[in-house]
Amino acid sequence: MRLRLEFTTEPFDLDEPPAHALMAREVTLGAALDTVDVGPFGNTVEGGADEVLTLVNELVSKSLAVGATRISLQLNVVEGSGTRGPEAAA
Repeated sequence: MRLRLEFTTEPFDLDEPPAHALMAREVTLGAALDTVDVGPFGNTVEGGADEVLTLVNELVSKSLAVGATRISLQLNVVEGSGTRGPEAAA
């Protein structure tokens, strides 16, 4: 299964990246993922389920440890969900 994760860490600081944003970037760039897009107001990654879920755990714990007060996540299955469509139920 492939997953797409979009996330942001807060609070924002427009003058310089806060420690939690730098930590999130470091953790994300060091992960074994297929695609990574790190931006100033949001980040998107794609990869296998194990890799993305491992990243979520590390991202949340390390970002909170250095000052994040809110982490917003959106996780989507992009392929291989294993779900059956309505035609399979008939």
